[in-house]
Amino acid sequence: MTVSKKLCGAAGAMAASLFAAAPAWAGPIKAPTVEQMAGMVDKGDVAWMLISAALVLMMSIPGLALFYGGLVRSKNMLSVLMQVFMIVSVAGLVWVSWGYSLAFTSTNTPFPAIVGGLDKIFLANVSSSTFAATFSNNIYLPELVFVVFQMTFAMITPALIVGAFAERVKFSALIVFVVVWLTLIYFPMAHMVWYWAGPDFLADAPTDAGLLWGWGALDFAGGTVVHINAGIAGLVGCLIIGKRVGYPKEPMPPHSLVMTMIGASLLWVGWFGFNAGSNLESNAVTGVAFINTMVATCAAAVSWALVEQFHHGKPSLLGAVTGAVAGLVAITPAAGLGAPMTSIVLGFVVSPICYLFVASIKGKLGYDDSLDVFGVHCIGGIVGAIATGIVASPALGGQGVFDYTVFPAGFDAASYSISTQVVTQIKAVLFTLVFSGVGSAIIFFVIDKTIGLRPSVDAEQEGLDLSSHGERAYNY
Repeated sequence: MTVSKKLCGAAGAMAASLFAAAPAWAGPIKAPTVEQMAGMVDKGDVAWMLISAALVLMMSIPGLALFYGGLVRSKNMLSVLMQVFMIVSVAGLVWVSWGYSLAFTSTNTPFPAIVGGLDKIFLANVSSSTFAATFSNNIYLPELVFVVFQMTFAMITPALIVGAFAERVKFSALIVFVVVWLTLIYFPMAHMVWYWAGPDFLADAPTDAGLLWGWGALDFAGGTVVHINAGIAGLVGCLIIGKRVGYPKEPMPPHSLVMTMIGASLLWVGWFGFNAGSNLESNAVTGVAFINTMVATCAAAVSWALVEQFHHGKPSLLGAVTGAVAGLVAITPAAGLGAPMTSIVLGFVVSPICYLFVASIKGKLGYDDSLDVFGVHCIGGIVGAIATGIVASPALGGQGVFDYTVFPAGFDAASYSISTQVVTQIKAVLFTLVFSGVGSAIIFFVIDKTIGLRPSVDAEQEGLDLSSHGERAYNY
């Protein structure tokens, strides 16, 4: 029997905390039946996961929508809000129609390590009586809870891409792109990184896992699946679509940094559902992911402000919130794997690297990444994904990697090798860049040559609010 779960190399960390909430029976049950799983559901886990799903939704709408909307010119504010809002809506429908099945099944597919099958298309065989595994032996979630939590990740990831070519994309073409990109890029990536048999079944099905999971790549909450995946797609999109009319000669400042700050703050709050929710349980590792997310973000915001102080003599609000997002991105793959102090170091390190790409390299190379999706999400995701191999080390206070083929799952701290894990992380990063980069380029190219990606010059100069939607964000 196969069950769905997200990869967290840390597993459940401290065994005592994991089994404390488990139902009382004589020892763990290997490969439990559905009836036994029903007795292995904890109401606290269910409540936390539903709250986490709502928090991740808040990251997209209103968080990301306001963050991006404030950064564009006023004539395009409404268009960005509409793009993010509709991407969330379309992605939700695609997810329950075929996305969940492609991401989190492994039967009846010719390439089980790459993508799932269609056993659960339109949520067939999924009900209130089916269950999904967590990272602990004999602890389960109602499958629909897992479905809706993962749905929110599928909603926000394509919405992130929009910022790279904001103010110059046709709405209809964007929606077509989202449906195709989710199907061909996101769902396979989610499957390759996060699908596996589950702790109670892995000993009997050691090869029932996605490709990158099988490599041993660590991605607690989406460094590869979400941020690098979306970031490289954004770069490819902005290159194929081309620069905004007037860029870089005309000034194009953000029209409302107040909106951007509100959006960034909502992102930060919602990110606790994103990262701490990815533990799939409410236990000690959830607390690890929560505090790591908090302190890494604090450090990255301070770090970006310090860089601007040294470089320009003045720290900016835009820089502070951008640094916070960079910190959130970087800690995502390591959230439940590192320790608070190493997370702070990661936050301090990521901001100067992202700042270099945003403030220098982008200008030198001349690409028009409108809202720095590549510079923050892709580069920040790369830094975080590689650093995960370091901060996860038990020698540095990290959680390590559990062996799920023993029952119950266990871990030998002495077996962890930073160099070996970092090499694995680099492989995962390079694979994601190539898979998403090349795949996204093909999708963008085909759409551009068929229905066209870009509005007319007149429509772009008028602003997409009016030309695409017949409305204004502000009527005064």
